[in-house]
Amino acid sequence: MENAISVSQVNNYIKSIFDAELMLQNIFVYGEIGTYKVTNGIAYFNLKDEMGVLPCVLFGADSFPAFEVGDQVVVGGRVSYYVKGGKLSFNAFSIERFGIGLLYQQFLELKSKLEAKGYFDEAIKRPLPARVRRIGVVSSETGAVIQDIIDVTTRRNDTVDIVLYPVKVQGLGADKEIAKAIDFFSTYDKVDVIIVARGGGSIEDLQPFNTEIVADAAFRCRKPLVSAVGHETDYTIIDFVSDLRAPTPSAAAELVVNKKSDEYELLQGILDDATNKINQKIIDRSQDIKLCNMRNDKQIANLILQTKNQLFKSLFMVERLCLSKLNATMVAINDYKSKFAHYDIASLTDKGFVKVFANGRLIKSVADVLVGQPIEVSLMNGKISAIVDGVNRGEDL
Repeated sequence: MENAISVSQVNNYIKSIFDAELMLQNIFVYGEIGTYKVTNGIAYFNLKDEMGVLPCVLFGADSFPAFEVGDQVVVGGRVSYYVKGGKLSFNAFSIERFGIGLLYQQFLELKSKLEAKGYFDEAIKRPLPARVRRIGVVSSETGAVIQDIIDVTTRRNDTVDIVLYPVKVQGLGADKEIAKAIDFFSTYDKVDVIIVARGGGSIEDLQPFNTEIVADAAFRCRKPLVSAVGHETDYTIIDFVSDLRAPTPSAAAELVVNKKSDEYELLQGILDDATNKINQKIIDRSQDIKLCNMRNDKQIANLILQTKNQLFKSLFMVERLCLSKLNATMVAINDYKSKFAHYDIASLTDKGFVKVFANGRLIKSVADVLVGQPIEVSLMNGKISAIVDGVNRGEDL
């Protein structure tokens, strides 16, 4: 190993090569801004084209105009190698805009085209259903987005179902998968509303949602469609075509799903309205009876009997409606009780699962105990004291 050299020696040698290359000391580079962030007056950004990416640093960024992702710029500066971090960067001394980014330009052109075709017309947008029983979600099956939608939906109303159509949300072919999923849910009778969702990202990451194939699918969709793509500040073509835009996937679930308590109030309102109508019917019939006082007794008796029959029929229908709703609620409650019973601690202990403690701490890993250490095993009907005589780690089994 006598010929080995240190990391800093290698990095300093690389830096000396770049510093000695005069061509790299004062050059101008053009490209599209991929990322842009200013911290303490220093701008950190990536300059890119179709074939590569160049990390850049601009000191004194506050003295230059603000730039955004997608801007085409010309940057003057020098190539530098950061020894301590082992990274190459382009130290910029100037930056100026010379055009709009290709993707952003395509976005504007498609937006104008679809707007002229009436894709964004407010008059054709569908309202959300008053009550949603099942949601169709078009998103990735991994990541935080679908979990956020599930969490918010469950918190607001745990009787609402979610059907996920998993798709790629970025990269080659993602737009075709998204359009296919929207078309599927459009004719799927078992969902009431559709949410198309993904997290935030760069304009490149969100590109599948800025394509005409996805816009066409959203426009011909027969179900109410909610777009929840990116962060609140991100706008994509599907946002304008959809029936409703939500700033985030979590907000989409908030907008679509009614609270269970609100649905109970709605049901109570229906019952109150039915009762008021029945009472009004009684009042109206009573007035009719008074108007018939001059008629013979038989006519009056028949009218009273008819009124009673109608009243009993209405009350019977109300009673059946209430019992049906009550039975459905009880079935749902019993179902959830049955599910929760599987996770009861006593039930798990009865099946042979135990808890192991050492020095009063719950043991969760073999790394938490040592050979010869006293431990305590907690069973359903008592405890066992023992001494660890060996530890087998996962890779040893």
